[in-house]
Amino acid sequence: MNANSPGDLLVVDDEAVALRNLAHVLRKEGYTVTARQSGAGALAEIESHRFDAVLTDLRMEQVDGWDVLRRTRERQPEAEVIILTGYATLDSAVAAVKEGAYHFLAKPYRLEEIRQVVRNALDTSRRKQENQLRFGDGSAGRVNIVTQDPDMQRLLETARQIAPTDCNVLITGESGTGKELLARYLHQCSKRARGPFVAVNCGAFQEELLASELFGHEKGAYTGAESRKRGHIEAAEKGTLFLDEIAEMTPTMQVKLLRVLQEREVLRVGSTEPFKVDVRVIAATNRDLQQAVVAGRFRSDLYFRLNVVNLEPPPLRDRRDDAELLVHYFLHRHATAMARPVTEITPAALRLLCDYDYPGNVRELANLVERGVALATGTTIDVPQLPDTLKDLRGRVLPVGEIRWPTLDDYETGYIREVLEHTGGNRVAASRILGIDRVSLWRRIKRAGLE
Repeated sequence: MNANSPGDLLVVDDEAVALRNLAHVLRKEGYTVTARQSGAGALAEIESHRFDAVLTDLRMEQVDGWDVLRRTRERQPEAEVIILTGYATLDSAVAAVKEGAYHFLAKPYRLEEIRQVVRNALDTSRRKQENQLRFGDGSAGRVNIVTQDPDMQRLLETARQIAPTDCNVLITGESGTGKELLARYLHQCSKRARGPFVAVNCGAFQEELLASELFGHEKGAYTGAESRKRGHIEAAEKGTLFLDEIAEMTPTMQVKLLRVLQEREVLRVGSTEPFKVDVRVIAATNRDLQQAVVAGRFRSDLYFRLNVVNLEPPPLRDRRDDAELLVHYFLHRHATAMARPVTEITPAALRLLCDYDYPGNVRELANLVERGVALATGTTIDVPQLPDTLKDLRGRVLPVGEIRWPTLDDYETGYIREVLEHTGGNRVAASRILGIDRVSLWRRIKRAGLE
């Protein structure tokens, strides 16, 4: 980055007024701004100058924003690309994410919104450049968290702010919300990014085995210990140790872990000589740790050591805007992994996936899309490839007192809508499937506002 500027930006837009206004706003923020009114001009700049971030319109003649995005990813992978467009669609947003765009903003955007996105993008670009100087190039294992939900974006912003500090972090929330993914994102954004990320499920081992897995053991420490073994804490040296299901740790193990956090040293099983370690600890649980402390199941001193910063990714039912985006993201990912030609999903199947409340959250959504890709007979996922649980109440999460219970009319309306979509709006065929006459169907459509 330019020492005299908080960031070097390339701004591209074929509308002269929009280009001039955006460049003016960003220059007032202190950035060094290069403005170009064509994609071709932008490509020339990318070849000859280094930028920290690129803001580009999507629809431009001859050389468009996609070309600018791809050339930037190819020539300047440390620079972040922000897509700006007056023709925003979900498909284009998904495509932009797949191509590696940092953010996708629809015009007209709020000035404070663009300022914040640029600040975040420059923070990410700066960390990339620092890691390259420290460790060399490479992007293996890069974490991609797909979201357009405001609450989730604020959570990621907090994660980016605390990532370089090395403080301990406690990630809470329901199963399947992506706690380990968020932990990996923290690791990626930290100064430890090129160190190891070591994940341990504390609920998967009995106490004695967990002690050996975490702290390691000396030769002869117990029957079958034929050689010295490095523990996961030692393996995470200069990196991040992720302790999942921390609430399942026994009181004895809690005491041992507390010592590691306090003294920054490890004592192998069967040894009398502790050694120093340099690790950052991130813990996660889907349980209420405060309640566990009150009940005496979890040590309060360990809780406060771990809970320096608490992050809680929201459940998917509270991220409704993300459901469709994630469906397309997982469809592309699983189709690629399975080498299957599945590229589309029918509106009826998509509606089922988006209306479901997901007790298992993002993990469950990913599994449902994977099932759809595996069972698809052609290039498209349709309703028959999805499980019946999506069509009834068994998959619904309805917390009493938080949201209203759906009425029978709600479900009737949803069912009629599905059938109409299935028949392509053919009311004769729809009435036959529903088992009612066309006049009754017409009345119900009118009453439900489906016309």
